[in-house]
Amino acid sequence: MFRFWKNEGLDICRINFSHGDYDAVLSTVKNIRDLNKKLNRHVGILADLQGPKLRIGVIKNNLVQLENGKEISITTKEKEGDAEEIYITYPQFPQDVKAGELVLIDDGKIHLKVIDTNGKDSVRCRIISGGPLSSKKGVNLPNTKISLPCLTLKDLRDLDFALEQDFDWIGLSFVRSVTDIVELKEIIKNKGKRARVIAKIEKPEAIKEIDNIIDVTDGIMVARGDLGVELPMERVPLIQKMLVQKCIEMSKPVIIATQMMESMITSYTPTRAEVNDVANAVMDGADAVMLSAETSVGKYPVKVIEIMRRIITEVEELDTIYHKEHTPQIKTITYITDSICYNACSLAHHAGAKALISMTNSGYTAFKLSSHRPKAPIFIFTDNRSLLTTLSLVWGVRGFFYDKYESTDQTINDLKEMVKKEGHLKSDDLVINIASMPMKEKGRTNMMKLSYIQ
Repeated sequence: MFRFWKNEGLDICRINFSHGDYDAVLSTVKNIRDLNKKLNRHVGILADLQGPKLRIGVIKNNLVQLENGKEISITTKEKEGDAEEIYITYPQFPQDVKAGELVLIDDGKIHLKVIDTNGKDSVRCRIISGGPLSSKKGVNLPNTKISLPCLTLKDLRDLDFALEQDFDWIGLSFVRSVTDIVELKEIIKNKGKRARVIAKIEKPEAIKEIDNIIDVTDGIMVARGDLGVELPMERVPLIQKMLVQKCIEMSKPVIIATQMMESMITSYTPTRAEVNDVANAVMDGADAVMLSAETSVGKYPVKVIEIMRRIITEVEELDTIYHKEHTPQIKTITYITDSICYNACSLAHHAGAKALISMTNSGYTAFKLSSHRPKAPIFIFTDNRSLLTTLSLVWGVRGFFYDKYESTDQTINDLKEMVKKEGHLKSDDLVINIASMPMKEKGRTNMMKLSYIQ
C-alpha cells in the first residue's frame, strides 16, 4: 500500500549482496537513513543474500556462440571459457549431477543436457538450445539435488555486515526447507539483533514444504525469475496466487518480484503486459511489488517507481482487493488478540470506519490487522523505533512513534489527535481503536473502542 507517500512511492530499499562492495552499501544505507530523517519517513532496508547462486565464470572476450547439437564441457577448474569448455563456480557439480539432467544458463535461455560426468572436476554436455553466452551468467539445475548449504560463506559474511548495520529484513535465497529458515533465525537471535526473515521461494523443494516454511518465516518473496526456470514457467502464475493467499491467511507479508517492469530498463514506458502483471499482483493481495534491474541499472529509475505507484493507486480503487477477513483459530495463545483484530476489521467494513488505530511493541497486532486487508488505513503507534522501518513492508500500515503510557482513555485521545494533526483524519470521522488493558503492562491486545474524531 502506497497511499500515504507524497513522493514517488518507495517503501523498502533492497540491497542485493550479489553485487557491490561494502563501502558502496554503506553509502546507500547512509543516504536512506539521512532521507528518512529529512523527509520524516520510515523507509526500511532489506538485505538480499545471494545464496548458493550458481554461475559460470569469465568468457573469453565476454562472448561466445554456443551451437545446437555440439558438445561442451563444464569444469570446476577456474579458466577463461570458450565454445568447448566453460567454468562453473560450484565445486560439487560433477558429484551432484547425473546423465540426462538439464543445465540451464542465463535464466533458461541456454539449455544443456548432461552426457556424463567424471565425478571429480568435469561434466560433458550436449547443447540443446544454444545462443550467445557472456561472462558470469546464472546457472539453474532443475533436476539436480544440489549439496550446497543455503547459507554460503559469502552469505555469512554479508549477513554479519547487514546485522551490524541493523537492516530490517534479511532475504534468504534458494530456501529448500524449514531448516534453512531456522538456521538463519538462530544466527540473528544469537547476535542479539532484530532483523526479520524473508524466505525467497525459487526452488521446487520449497513449494513441497510451503506451509511449514510460511509458518516459521516472517515473510515470503515470490522470486519468479529462478522459480520460472526451476519449474515449468506456466506453473508460476498459479503458484504466485497460492503463495499470496497462504501468506494472507497466515498474516505474513508477501513480495512479488522479478521482471515486473523489465522493459523499463531501457524504455521510458512499460509494456501493457507489464502493467497488467503489476496490477494482478495488487489484485492478488501482495504486500509489495519489487523492482530489480529497473532501478539498479535502468535508465529511468524514478519514472519506473512513479508508474508502478500509479498502477497500484488505480487498482486500489477496486473493492475486491479489500475485506479478506479470516476467522481466528481457537485455543491458541493469541486467540484474544486475533479475535479483536478480526472483529475490528469486520466492524470497520460494516460501519465504514475511516481508520484502525492501535499500539504495538512487537508488531504482531500490525501484521494481524493488515492480513485482513481492511479498506480503512491502519495507523500503528509504538515506542519501538526500529519497528517503524520494519512495518514499511506491511500492507496498509503507517507507523508513528509514541512512548507515553497514561490512562487508556488519555492515550486513545492522544493517538486520535496525532492522526488528525497529520492530516489523515478530520472531525466526525469514525475510527476504531484497539489496545491492551491495562496499557502500562504492554500486554496482548484485548480491547476495542469505536468513536468519532472530535
